[in-house]
Amino acid sequence: MAATIKDVARLAGVSPSTVSRVLNQKGVISEETKQKIASAMEQLKYVPNDIARSFANGSAHAISLVIDISDGTAYANNFFNNTVFGIETAAHRNDYNLIITNGAAAFGGISSVERLIAGKKVDGVVLPISLVTDELLRRIEDLSVPCVILGRSEEVGAEANWVDINNVQAGRRAVKLLLERGYQKIAFLSDGDQEVFNQDRIAGYRRELAANHLSVPDGGILHGLPTVESGIDCVRAFLQGSDAPDAVICSDDRLALGALRAARQLGLRVPEQFGIISCDNTPLTELAETPITSVDVDTFALGVQAAQILIEQIEDPQTSLRQILLSTKLIERASTMRRKQDETEAITI
Repeated sequence: MAATIKDVARLAGVSPSTVSRVLNQKGVISEETKQKIASAMEQLKYVPNDIARSFANGSAHAISLVIDISDGTAYANNFFNNTVFGIETAAHRNDYNLIITNGAAAFGGISSVERLIAGKKVDGVVLPISLVTDELLRRIEDLSVPCVILGRSEEVGAEANWVDINNVQAGRRAVKLLLERGYQKIAFLSDGDQEVFNQDRIAGYRRELAANHLSVPDGGILHGLPTVESGIDCVRAFLQGSDAPDAVICSDDRLALGALRAARQLGLRVPEQFGIISCDNTPLTELAETPITSVDVDTFALGVQAAQILIEQIEDPQTSLRQILLSTKLIERASTMRRKQDETEAITI
């Protein structure tokens, strides 16, 4: 027979109401009493009744992460997995459960997340920026639950909670390192121009060049596909142009690996004659034949921050809206570690 709250109270030597207050985090209870109750729960293998707790404190003690199951490329990757792990870690620390649900409308035009909210099964929502629409935000607001967005857009601005990576900083840091290593003609290769993170990285790239009185080389920004083959094709086009760059920043590790192969095909030595930086820092960059310098983004911290902000808003609805940009860091590897005398070597194709 399953243990009850009365069994826990009897073993801990306290009243059932004291056990209830500890479980619902109500009132001031000494640490000694909390430890006695925790020990009794462990001995009895007691599992709290979450439904009863919800009635008692008006909280489901659960948050929802919304995804789009039709978009495998956006969600079936290590970056998003790390973000989910961060959200779950912060939720667990605060005694919340994490429910992952699909954002698409189901039968009757109501999405799974709306059903969860309306059914009082979650207290707040984490939304990837790719799923944010004015209509969805309006519906969530009408249901009076806190929301935190993973990523940002100009449309959302200061009107919502959001957490994002400082991609402008990423672009600037990449350019700064290349300039410090003596590279002068720096190109940028992205895997798209519609995503805010790519736009921000390019903006940072432009700003740092301008801050050093340098301009973007002719045709120095290209948009390819997130594949090694696309990286090869784009970088060959860069290097065979009239204003060939001596370094490239790639927004994707597969593009960076393609850049490395293109340089080798054209007889250029990396890093002596051509420098490469990537913006992802997956194992591809570290395990490449010439390990590739990378901008590292902490997507685990992204998830932790998003969940923490959400839980603070749930527990104190008067908390101000927050917008956070997380810093990036550069991990330098062989693809940019050239010696001083290498800086004078000309590129000849």
